[in-house]
Amino acid sequence: MAELVKLQKEDGIAVVTIDNPPLNVLSKQVTSDLKEITENIRQDDEIVCVILTGAGDKAFMAGADIKEFPELMGNPDMKNYVMNSHHMLQELEDLPKPTIALLNGMTFGGGCELALTCDMRIAEGHAQLGLPEVKLGLFPGGGGTQRLPRLVGTAKAKELMFSGEPINAEEAEKIGLVNKVVPSGKGMEMARQAASHLADQSLQALSRIKKAVNEGIEMNLPDGLEKEADLFVDIFQTEDVKEGVNAFIEKRKPNFKHR
Repeated sequence: MAELVKLQKEDGIAVVTIDNPPLNVLSKQVTSDLKEITENIRQDDEIVCVILTGAGDKAFMAGADIKEFPELMGNPDMKNYVMNSHHMLQELEDLPKPTIALLNGMTFGGGCELALTCDMRIAEGHAQLGLPEVKLGLFPGGGGTQRLPRLVGTAKAKELMFSGEPINAEEAEKIGLVNKVVPSGKGMEMARQAASHLADQSLQALSRIKKAVNEGIEMNLPDGLEKEADLFVDIFQTEDVKEGVNAFIEKRKPNFKHR
């Protein structure tokens, strides 16, 4: 069976490409491949930052594989099927390394939900984003009802999910769904520039920033500040903070070890 998700590594950056033509849909195999690659990246100390994208220029991911849906109807094991996808998405969201989704085309349904697990989203100008599940008598079941409102607010999230209509990249940037819009064909260049900057930073610091934000956002402010303080104490026990402070004092570029 051919690999539907490919991993390339270079200079601390992992590029993960979903290659399930023609529209890179989220099938069972893609879910399994993404879960395996996410675990490999988690354990690889040489990787500091991840770019996630789709092959070609038509779609980042055009949604779930609808052809697999009939087998779910009346299936008593359906919850396990759904939760398997949730576990993959959560593992990607919890990856202790920055993740950048490069949206190089249609980003619909499960593709939009996959992009929501990433820390940042860069969209090419021709990209469209949406959650069209309501048009099939469904609703977003891959975390869309939970992650989207936390990102863009409940009213805008409900509007997008109730209507099922896509929005263009510029509108997605306006509402905070994507961080940046770049010309079509320039997405990987821009994503690599952003990833290269991150790959020069301390992974120890980056991972704690991500943990503080992801966990703190679910807490009240005093508990969130307590979490931040604990992680700040923790970072001072690392070699990277010693290197960073010494480099600043010595007026040189730090050489972080990333472990």
